[in-house]
Amino acid sequence: MNSIRRNNNSDDQTIKENEKFDALFQNVSLGILVINKEGKINLVNNFLILLFGYSNVSEIIGKKIEVLIPECFHKHHVADRQRYIKKPERRPMGMGRDLFGRKKNGEEFPVEISLSSYKSEAEVFVIAFISDITRRKEIEEAVFRQQRELASINVTIERLNQELESKVNFRTEQLQATMKELENSKDELTKALSKEKELGDLKGRFVSMASHEFRTPLSTILSSASLLAKYPLTEEQDKRNKHIQRIKSSVNNLINILNEFLSIGRIEDGKITTNNKNFNLKELIAALCNEMNGLLKTGQKLLYQHAGNTEIFLDPSLLKNFLINLLSNAIKFSPENSTIYLQSEVTDAKIEISIKDEGIGMSEEDKKHLFERFFRGANATNIQGTGLGLHIVGKYIELMNGNISVKSELEKGTEITITFDI
Repeated sequence: MNSIRRNNNSDDQTIKENEKFDALFQNVSLGILVINKEGKINLVNNFLILLFGYSNVSEIIGKKIEVLIPECFHKHHVADRQRYIKKPERRPMGMGRDLFGRKKNGEEFPVEISLSSYKSEAEVFVIAFISDITRRKEIEEAVFRQQRELASINVTIERLNQELESKVNFRTEQLQATMKELENSKDELTKALSKEKELGDLKGRFVSMASHEFRTPLSTILSSASLLAKYPLTEEQDKRNKHIQRIKSSVNNLINILNEFLSIGRIEDGKITTNNKNFNLKELIAALCNEMNGLLKTGQKLLYQHAGNTEIFLDPSLLKNFLINLLSNAIKFSPENSTIYLQSEVTDAKIEISIKDEGIGMSEEDKKHLFERFFRGANATNIQGTGLGLHIVGKYIELMNGNISVKSELEKGTEITITFDI
């Protein structure tokens, strides 16, 4: 009796455990099915019946598992199922690929499957746990779609950024070009204003010089012409000659002034060019000295010395013109009874001409402006002159590719040296 009671208790316990398992099996929110080694469905839970759209268990029990799989996968699935039964293991199924189930009505839907196995009476059974992942796939697809849209937006933004950068670079280049044009315009305006100021200064100097330099000879001409009428008698010819000479000198002075203005205009217009030729330097300067002797003041002497070769290749006309100007200045700015030294030398490397006087000289400050138009030294304002002579000399020497240097000291004279490379 005791043995029978123990058996009854054991059976009751087994029944209770089976009831618990069945409740868990049938009520879990997961599709579960069991297949045998031939691939036939032996057991399913209620959730799986609903998941695949069937009405009751009898519709799928005993059928091949492929009834729940889309037809296009049947061939591969049979081979995969047979391999798994030969070597069963716990693993998620379909890793790296999408799995689909097929409902009773033929509708396909994405699933996730985990596999396990067990043996009963030497037979292998496979358990499949199946979840409908349609919602997850929809979310994933939405995420992928958003990612694609975001990638497309990023591409668009990148393109817009590139276009914007290109436009910014283009606008920057335009701005830089405009700034450069403005800078150039500013420079041109500055130069124009500077030129205008320079012209204004030159105009002022010209008016001041012209009013003085023209007035003096014109006044001399007028007074001498008036005085001529007072000497009608033949024996007064000497007095008439004196006034006639004064008129001639004044007229020559005016001609020289006008010639200087004409020379400046021709130089600035580029109408004066060099015409080099071979000539005898010593003979040209000696002849020029004879001409200049008539301009010497009382007691003044002009001494000329030459060394080296005599034949040179330069423009004799320009050379003579600037020597006349320099010698005239030396005579004009030197006192009576003084000596003016003129030297020339020709070597294989250069031609050098120097003029040295014992005149009033000039300050260091005046030497800085010596070759400017209309400039006159502070100590030369009472001596006749236009302030154009040395400017013209400098331009002539520049045209001839020469160099000019000046040494001078107040009250101790001036030495001007001109050199031409051979």
